[in-house]
Amino acid sequence: MEAYSIVQGFLNLNKPFDWTSHDCVARVRKLLRLKRVGHAGTLDPAATGVLPIALGKATRLLQYLPENKAYKATIRLGVRTTTDDLEGEIINSQPCPGLSLAEVKTALAQFEGKIEQIPPSYSAIQVDGKRLYDLARKGEIVEVPVRTVEIFQIDILDWREGDFPELDVAIACGSGTYIRAIARDLGAILETGGTLAGLIRTQSSGFDLTDSLTLTDLETKLQGGTFQPLPPDTVLQHLLSVTLPATSAQKWCQGQRVSLNSDVTGIVRVYEEETRFLGIGQLQDQLLIPQMVFEPIS
Repeated sequence: MEAYSIVQGFLNLNKPFDWTSHDCVARVRKLLRLKRVGHAGTLDPAATGVLPIALGKATRLLQYLPENKAYKATIRLGVRTTTDDLEGEIINSQPCPGLSLAEVKTALAQFEGKIEQIPPSYSAIQVDGKRLYDLARKGEIVEVPVRTVEIFQIDILDWREGDFPELDVAIACGSGTYIRAIARDLGAILETGGTLAGLIRTQSSGFDLTDSLTLTDLETKLQGGTFQPLPPDTVLQHLLSVTLPATSAQKWCQGQRVSLNSDVTGIVRVYEEETRFLGIGQLQDQLLIPQMVFEPIS
């Protein structure tokens, strides 16, 4: 019987092109010989970049990670596709050599702030318990629910003129934002059509692309015995922290509520004597209630 390793923490993975997020989880599970592996923030197969991977008990911390994300995207104008990216079939092709960067800037400004967005038909969103991409592949037409998303900032990085001009942008946004939908809707405003031609996620859930590892990097570190997962509380710094004395820490880890003289309310990181991360708690009326005990005390 295969022996599974005991690894707890996070892996900042740089997802390769043409891999699904599920493919990456399966590969990491095999490389680490670890049963419990999960990920935050699904990336389309055609996208690359940051895919946060949780290892071992850290999978239970995924729900507490920060939600904001950042991308570098290439938008091709003059083209519409079924999937709102180059993976789909072309619906319409309309050369627009006269389109100016000034026109694009004006249209792009409409996407900053809180906006209403219709997700792509080919997406993992569920309608009546069925994935939209499954329904789309069957040719079923359903009404895709509109959602409110937030775009914090859009910066133009490059502009390439031509019959089908391309725009490179950096986008900082909240959870649930579809960059493919921004490409599609930008093309609609400009009356040229638009589709996503390339996407790199540069930040996700507190992880940054500059610190990420490829699957090859991971294999090399494992072969050399140098791989160390990121500590579980590394990307929980957006949460306030509280520290318990040893006696209270033991009670809390056993599932008991403990009194804490604090004006803080809400979800917090819990430590024993400032150094040992114990898990996630909720402070309410000066009571610290266990939500997820990561490191029990025997």
